[in-house]
Amino acid sequence: MVDFLFATTWLIPIYGLMGAILTLPWSLGIIRRTGPRPAAYLNILMTLLSFIHGSIAFAAVWHQGNVHLVWPWLQVADLNLTLTIDLSPVSLGALEMVTGISLLVQIYALGYMEKDASLARFYGLMGLFEAALGGIAISDSLLLSYMLLEILTLSTYLLVGFWYAQPLVVTAARDAFLTKRVGDIILLMGIVALSSYGEGLDFSQLEIWAESSTLPPLAAALLGLSLIAGPTGKCAQFPLNLWLDEAMEGPNPAGIMRNSVVVSAGAYVLIKLQPVFTLSPISGNVLILLGTMTAIGASLMAIAQIDIKRTMSHSTSAYLGLVFVAVGLGQVDIAFLLLFTHAVAKALLFMTVGSIILTTSNQNITEMGGLWSRMPATTTGYLVGAAGLITLFPLGEFWTMRRWLDGTWAVPPWLLGVIVIVNILNAINLTRVFRLVFLGEPQAKTRRAPEVQWPMALPLVMMTVITIIASIVPIQWPFWLSPYPPLDVASNAIRASAPIALWALPILMASGGIGILIGLNLKLQRTTARPTQVYRRFFQDLFAYDFYVERLYKITVVNGVAALSQIAVWCDRYIVDGLVNLVGLATIFGGSTLKYNASGQSQFYILTILLGVGALLWLIFTGQWTLVTEFWSTAFNGV
Repeated sequence: MVDFLFATTWLIPIYGLMGAILTLPWSLGIIRRTGPRPAAYLNILMTLLSFIHGSIAFAAVWHQGNVHLVWPWLQVADLNLTLTIDLSPVSLGALEMVTGISLLVQIYALGYMEKDASLARFYGLMGLFEAALGGIAISDSLLLSYMLLEILTLSTYLLVGFWYAQPLVVTAARDAFLTKRVGDIILLMGIVALSSYGEGLDFSQLEIWAESSTLPPLAAALLGLSLIAGPTGKCAQFPLNLWLDEAMEGPNPAGIMRNSVVVSAGAYVLIKLQPVFTLSPISGNVLILLGTMTAIGASLMAIAQIDIKRTMSHSTSAYLGLVFVAVGLGQVDIAFLLLFTHAVAKALLFMTVGSIILTTSNQNITEMGGLWSRMPATTTGYLVGAAGLITLFPLGEFWTMRRWLDGTWAVPPWLLGVIVIVNILNAINLTRVFRLVFLGEPQAKTRRAPEVQWPMALPLVMMTVITIIASIVPIQWPFWLSPYPPLDVASNAIRASAPIALWALPILMASGGIGILIGLNLKLQRTTARPTQVYRRFFQDLFAYDFYVERLYKITVVNGVAALSQIAVWCDRYIVDGLVNLVGLATIFGGSTLKYNASGQSQFYILTILLGVGALLWLIFTGQWTLVTEFWSTAFNGV
């Protein structure tokens, strides 16, 4: 039985798709008498089955070993496209994280979306969401992963625009879809180029192909940059980072998935593509540059937000920036651990955020306060989730950073500075939110704020326990995935990195404490009044408006596209249409002229033919025909 379940592991993502299909009678309004809740129960049942099936397969893979399942799809000439599934501890572990978090989120949504009339449609979209994520987790085919990423983009668009009657929701869904499409189109170009350069499109073949590849430097750089573009959009990295902030207009349960495992899916594909980035140093440098800019910039943006969901969404971009840096350095194991620890902690934080929003019917943190005594489970969950992100012992992020900076990896000194800055800024932000929401005197909207009911409290408590237990994974990470081995203790490189390793972790722990202290002593504004100091207002607006990136897009990209559109309209109206109209007018006038020659008299037609034949014979016998042919040949050769 276990062998059968392991052999059919590829069916696990289909459970979510079946759940989405089973919700259609309620989503389409075919069944009305029962209400939409049976659709939710069916989808939760399918997710539970996928989790159980995945758990059995995950336990069996340690004894079975890695397995590749290959399905031929298209073979034309030298092009052979296959869809490949990878069953390994890493892929099945990622699948378990997807199905586990999805199961808790769907139970959580029973309470959060209880009074929503479109509950069945929401669960149908969540099933499609889960199917795409599960497929990406076990896919070994770049082509299949790209297809699933496209389904993920569509699901994101539909879930962000779930409450489509609100104008802001429609705008957010459109921006999220278009922003992701920019990266996806460039990624597709890279896939097409890779299929022409390499022998296959399987992730497991990329390392062997990269070692023997003889691509020119320019081609290798362009190929790497095109493959980076897709994950940049999916992971909300600069300059495609604004969509995640706007996507918070959607339901919070979908936001839990989006900020924990959806953004991780893009980074997961990026990690698998890492061998291609070794072909050109430009690719690695671009990853490091984008990751560093996003990690620091998004951390600063989060501090200036007053919407509780937006503060958390910006920190998601920041931590995914560190994943980009790790991939740029070729340290894939660390990137995996960062993804895992962040996903678990961020899912817990967004569960607490949803509980706060549902209880207070408010998202403005300056209008909250005093919730710690009224919502103990939510307060505990927030503290554990926040501690899991700011490198506090003994949670997962602490052990991940310890593994990264303990001297076994070639860590440049500037990386420690980046991590310290990100840690301090996120500690300030999370402490600021905690003070405004949970501490202080209750405000008008938090005086009557009881703890949430069990459908939300149970997943919240379970996620709190999972976040604590998940700290074991970075300690006992048994796999070896990075292309370059850790530094040998006896090597010269480790001696050069030894001073950093000695004081890196103490400095990092101290930075978390410093950030907490700054956040505790920071002067908080609970009113809408802006500071009177010009410099404070300048930085407040700079961070709150995302460094004016959206306005920069409007001035450059949007206005540029609008100008090109006007030029295209003018060319179409006056050049293309003008030529067509000219041909039409010439035809009309020619026809009007020739109609007078159609007299219907046969003697007139015979006279015309005789005159034409006579003119032709005259040209031939007088030698004028040679001049005519030379003229036309010269004219056509010139053209």
